[in-house]
Amino acid sequence: MSFFETINITDSVVVTLYFCITAFLGWLGWRHTKDSTDYLVAGRRTHPFIMAMSYGATFISTSAIVGFGGVAAMYGMSILWLVFLNIFVGILIAFVFLGGRTRRMSHLLNAQTFPELIGKRFQSRFIQVFAGAVIFLFMPLYAAAVLIGGAEFMSVAFGIDYNTALFFLGTIVALYVVYGGLKGVMYTDAFQGTIMVVGMLLLLGSIYWNFGGLIEANRQLSSLSDLLPQSLREIGHQGWTSMPKFGFGDKSYDLWWIMVTTIILGVGIGVLAQPQLLVRFMTVKSKKELNRGIVYGSIFILIIPGSAYLVGAMSNVYFSKHGGLLSGAVVKYTNEERTHAFIWLTQKGTNGVWSTVNNVDGKPKQVPVVIVGSQAVGMVQINGSEVPVVQGRSISITYAGDVDRIIPEYVTKAMPKWFWLFFLLTLLSAAMSTLSGLFHAIGTSAGHDIYIGFRSDSEAGGRTNTLAVVRIGIIIGILMAIMIAWFARGDAIIARATAIFYGLCSAAFLPTLIGGLFFRRMTKAAAVSSMIVGSLVSIFWLLFVKAKEAGAIGLVQIITGGAPSILWNHPNWPVVDPIVVALPLSALTAVIVSCFTKPLDEEHLRLCFPED
Repeated sequence: MSFFETINITDSVVVTLYFCITAFLGWLGWRHTKDSTDYLVAGRRTHPFIMAMSYGATFISTSAIVGFGGVAAMYGMSILWLVFLNIFVGILIAFVFLGGRTRRMSHLLNAQTFPELIGKRFQSRFIQVFAGAVIFLFMPLYAAAVLIGGAEFMSVAFGIDYNTALFFLGTIVALYVVYGGLKGVMYTDAFQGTIMVVGMLLLLGSIYWNFGGLIEANRQLSSLSDLLPQSLREIGHQGWTSMPKFGFGDKSYDLWWIMVTTIILGVGIGVLAQPQLLVRFMTVKSKKELNRGIVYGSIFILIIPGSAYLVGAMSNVYFSKHGGLLSGAVVKYTNEERTHAFIWLTQKGTNGVWSTVNNVDGKPKQVPVVIVGSQAVGMVQINGSEVPVVQGRSISITYAGDVDRIIPEYVTKAMPKWFWLFFLLTLLSAAMSTLSGLFHAIGTSAGHDIYIGFRSDSEAGGRTNTLAVVRIGIIIGILMAIMIAWFARGDAIIARATAIFYGLCSAAFLPTLIGGLFFRRMTKAAAVSSMIVGSLVSIFWLLFVKAKEAGAIGLVQIITGGAPSILWNHPNWPVVDPIVVALPLSALTAVIVSCFTKPLDEEHLRLCFPED
């Protein structure tokens, strides 16, 4: 029975109240939005708590809770290193080192968006337009990942069609982002972020409470390592409480390179160059407010993704004890007690005869199980012999079928119905807070950066007219994201799409941003070259080297004759993330070109660096 079929009047009132509060906060933002500064940077007078919660709620979304939580269920607790980077890099370094400089320089140059900031710093319209174009074209990919996460849970919990949930979620976000501007976005972010904290703490507490506390629960998870599917063992998985096998030059090291380069570094470093996050630093009036926001932000980041990753990994323990019973013939036992085994799945026909469940290739489907009971429940004919049928329970991925459905399946199966409602609001909050920031950034890139960038100086003065273009850009961005989310489900797309966008932003923007904020000698030519090199190398790597993405796009197969990567016969390279190559090349380009090109005029540099 779905959540939708069991919903009562109290549940309806709670959900209605949630949307009413969200709508009211969006209206409040609209009411307090008087000009483009209010719409684009919230009037630069935001309270540090609201700024920090908005930063965290925009940073952490359903992609972290549903997508990366599912990755933790599949690959284990090594993903907790991402939490460390989220706090150390995404909060401490971002707030202490980048935040203050970003806020001050944006004030000095009267910049209201990230592309405008780096464009004015280097006195280049091309930089502003190019950065705006990258954001407008590629941010919908990340927005789609967030939409998928929210829609997947709504689909499971409500028992409704995925596409219906997708349309509903996109429409709700569109309404308050288009009209409320950044003030409306940040007000709702703070409210939704608070709900996220409470919901994730309840979820984390419940799973450790049910399995005897932190130590005992982790021990039980470790004991399941012999149930790892062969496909995961082959790429270096060593258990849900261990790091993958490290090395280079053999397929057995693939998982280490996937986890470290794509998941941990791709997102952990890429956060520094996220336009929708950097603009939050422009909304406070002084560095003191930024420093006060560090504590709020750190606690938020520790709780939300930390809880999601732990719950994701621990869901394997839950399903191995409480998942639906599976029947099958034992292929092999994996422990001395003969309680863990791999079985060929079987099913009992209406005539009472057992038969194997086969894959598309016609071979019996094999799954790992914790065996329940000691008696056979039947006999099945395999290769001319009668084989006993046993029963057992399996790990998360067996029941969910896809990484992105593990967390929704766990919540709807393991938690009481009242928590479904609260977790639904938690996920809606996570999705809506991030989507609002993303769509706001997409819209401002279209209307404020690209549109103004192509206008003449005399035309650029009438900026009040650009708000209409911004709103049109938001609507276009929402439609693009919905289209991607409509077609791109499955195969861990949430985590992959998130990592792609974070890595692209890091390679395209990070050297230019750091150089622009800290180094007077960074030149316009260096910034342009760095951004182009970072973007092109990232795109080339995704199109021709990284097997998952290149194979899905299909262009590389024309060159290789069907192989998903031009480096298909060089182990590990096809799973290495573009950030490992593109970011160093982008940074090196910035340094070399700066050494051989003319710096900006001294008067402009004194404006940018008045303290020097």
